[in-house]
Amino acid sequence: MVRIPEGYFLMGSEIGQDNERPVHKVWVDAFDLAACQVTNSEYAQFLDATKNPPPLHWQDPNFNHAEQPVVAISWFDASAYCTWLSRVTGRRYRLPSEAEWERAARGGVEGKAYPWGDVPPESLLDYHLRWIHGPDPVGKSSPNPYGLFDMCENVHEWCSDWYDAEYYSERPERNPRGPAEGSRRSSRGGSWRHYIKVSRCAARSSIPPGFQYADYGFRVARDANDSSK
Repeated sequence: MVRIPEGYFLMGSEIGQDNERPVHKVWVDAFDLAACQVTNSEYAQFLDATKNPPPLHWQDPNFNHAEQPVVAISWFDASAYCTWLSRVTGRRYRLPSEAEWERAARGGVEGKAYPWGDVPPESLLDYHLRWIHGPDPVGKSSPNPYGLFDMCENVHEWCSDWYDAEYYSERPERNPRGPAEGSRRSSRGGSWRHYIKVSRCAARSSIPPGFQYADYGFRVARDANDSSK
């Protein structure tokens, strides 16, 4: 887990999709975020302990390497993993909010399109050789300034929020958690599956929470002030 410091940042983008506007100032309390996406090896411990059914593609060699991110996880599956991890560790784990995720992805650097800056992803080393049949093992690319790996790439990551394309117009300033209800859950980051495989820090996406896609995974968050043991 990596400590993401409290502070303000500018959320959204004026050059992206309509749902990323307006750019607005947001305060996020300090929190902890996993350095990497949850792996098959980690998820296997959850399956063994809970006897939950494995996700789609669990036996597919394109997706079942121990250090690849687990995929085809519904939002409900990801939430159940957080509940289990909280129980076995005595710490409260959860999915990050959209605002937390974007602050973490930006790495404390304002105004850049990607965690590494503004250069297009196609210019990155060996970009054309990656993600031929599925996601990479986690932690293989360079970390962002906060020490987080694969932010904006490898798999889309579930967030805790319900999705609303107009939510930014409300501009809640402190620790926004999304609308109270909805039909789709928010997700962030790019994935191996798309032609443009790396999303911008501000790019938003969403699908119904029960969907299980081979390019969807997650990483866990934790409140910084959680003092339970």
